[in-house]
Amino acid sequence: MTAAAVRPPSPLIDEVRDGLSRAQKELSPTLFYDRRGSELFEEITQVAEYYLTRTERALLATRMPPVIEQLAPRTLVELGAGSAAKTRLLLDAMRAGGEAAAYVPVDVSAEFLRESAVKLGSELPGLRVVPVVADISAGLDLPRAMPRPVLFAFLGSTIGNFDEPAAIALLRRVRDAMCPGDHFLLGVDLQKDSRVIEAAYNDSSGVTAAFNANVLRVLNRELGADFDVRDFFHRAWYNREAHRVEMHLVARRALDVHIPHIGRVPFRAGESIRTEISCKYDRASVQRMFDDAELVLDAWIASEDPAYALAMASRGPRR
Repeated sequence: MTAAAVRPPSPLIDEVRDGLSRAQKELSPTLFYDRRGSELFEEITQVAEYYLTRTERALLATRMPPVIEQLAPRTLVELGAGSAAKTRLLLDAMRAGGEAAAYVPVDVSAEFLRESAVKLGSELPGLRVVPVVADISAGLDLPRAMPRPVLFAFLGSTIGNFDEPAAIALLRRVRDAMCPGDHFLLGVDLQKDSRVIEAAYNDSSGVTAAFNANVLRVLNRELGADFDVRDFFHRAWYNREAHRVEMHLVARRALDVHIPHIGRVPFRAGESIRTEISCKYDRASVQRMFDDAELVLDAWIASEDPAYALAMASRGPRR
């Protein structure tokens, strides 16, 4: 799961038309993140089954301070920042080790991003907070002048929401934004017992199901679609061959949905819309992606149970 939201109507119509016309209907996970979706995602990070956030947070709190002290970054650029819940750990370590001059949170959810930025700025006087509203899957438009060195961070295993070619393209954009002396911190969920993984995306309290269904409400509001949320149910499972979770909304019955400027979208009973993938990694697969993106893997910091890792990289030479 990631943290991101709704784009201007015209490209959104084209994207939704394309996704819902495919043999496997699909929607971009960026559509989850209107204000309600962002709030639901924050609830997901608190449920007992969702180990990712608390495991990553423990690694950030216990293992990153000495690393940050050695690197001495002056600016933190956080991709897919969301509520910036774990950001304070990095900024506190930066302040303790030298200076935290600027924080640049990048996210597609503008309202949620602004509120988080204001809150963080008030908690850390002297910190320059420069929010950037952007869809990181499309490009990075960062401030031209940032105090160097910069620590780029992409946490929450949000990289897993991209298939491998798209993930490498995103990593390459990060690499191109880096200067010598900058570093990149990536959080990745690791391959493990599928029962642990599947429980994290099918929590007993139903928060993830509500989060998944929110994408239909977004389409109703933004495009005037007539989805009835009650006609679909949440399903998520681990694809062992592809090493990824797939999250779907499944039609309970045969039905038609109407979307202005797109038309009639038919569904068979049991037909689904894939709303998200969440890839799971090992060190070798992360190394391959970094190699293809011309990043150098400098450090691998992993937990044991449940398995999760922080990968630290620097900018590699162009091949």
